[in-house]
Amino acid sequence: MKYMDEFRDPATAKKLVEEIKRLAPIARGQRDMPLQIMEFCGGHTHTLFKYGIESMLPADIEMVHGPGCPVCVLPMARVDDCVAIAEQPGVIFTTFGDAMRVPGTRKSLLQAKADGCDVRMVYSPMDALAIARKNPEREVVFFALGFETTMPSTALTLLQAHREGLQNFSLFCNHITTPATMRAILTDPDLRLDGFLAPGHVSMVIGTHPYDFVTRDYHKPLVITGFEPLDILQALWMLVKQFAEGRCEVENQYARIVPEVGNVAGLKAIAEVYETREHSEFRGLGNIGDAGIQIREAYAAYDAEKKLGLPFDFAQGAVGYDPEHLKCADVLRGVMKPWECPAFAKTCNPQNPLGALMVSPEGSCAAYYAYGKLAKRNT
Repeated sequence: MKYMDEFRDPATAKKLVEEIKRLAPIARGQRDMPLQIMEFCGGHTHTLFKYGIESMLPADIEMVHGPGCPVCVLPMARVDDCVAIAEQPGVIFTTFGDAMRVPGTRKSLLQAKADGCDVRMVYSPMDALAIARKNPEREVVFFALGFETTMPSTALTLLQAHREGLQNFSLFCNHITTPATMRAILTDPDLRLDGFLAPGHVSMVIGTHPYDFVTRDYHKPLVITGFEPLDILQALWMLVKQFAEGRCEVENQYARIVPEVGNVAGLKAIAEVYETREHSEFRGLGNIGDAGIQIREAYAAYDAEKKLGLPFDFAQGAVGYDPEHLKCADVLRGVMKPWECPAFAKTCNPQNPLGALMVSPEGSCAAYYAYGKLAKRNT
């Protein structure tokens, strides 16, 4: 395939849907409930809704919307930490745009900016490094956020700062590992899953083998997939085919992008700069061992947590919980649909987001709102 429209060909989509419908009853067998398939990535969720894929699927299959993105699982106390750093004299706090409006217990970074803090939106950590070069008298902090997709870029930026000897640049590290997050989902007693659609961009970095534990330890088939409509449909067909044939494997639908061994240079940079935290608290998922990432001691001079100090201890469960009427945690874990939250599309909407899942462009609440799932509230 060379052109985008080939990934959206209606005739091919129809054939895949027909094949999924043929295999789904065989795959489901005699069980009372449909097959529960989680798409881990919010990019997949948006594709499902934008192109009406979910409505094409037979009743034998139910899609369960996963964590979506690292913005969504960020505890409110970590947003409070961002604000606390930004409020320190002499600090320029830089971040990707999707983190600007995520609410903390006091305020968001956007509100902190309105209150006079120097908070700047950037498109890459290298943009933040350029700001540090131009402002040697100021401490420039970059909000390092994301699953493995963004880890190489922040690691390489830190290494570049180290080579240049810049002393006024640091990372506020909030990276998350995908396999450990998946393990937490699989051990959730409230959630019954049969298989996964795994994130393509993460897999481009880590490769296919980090998912082996899903099939080996939990006996759930998994397919790594891309983000176009035919990617999703082919991946679903591959999963349903595994169910129907009694197989349980890690398969790679996104082989045109995802190599088996991942991005070797990116993984090398990650290993040099980062190590896992013993414990990390995440919205909806609780305290997960080896899921959060921190900067190695060798590069402590670039660690904003150690350099500037924080009001909260991330390892001690200081999470700053969402208000009781918001069901962000349940939606994030896949045990509740967005329209079941009493605040959805009412007090919580894109113009006035109360939770991270409505703020983030990859959040499931934002997807439901954007693509016409409001009527579900009344069903």
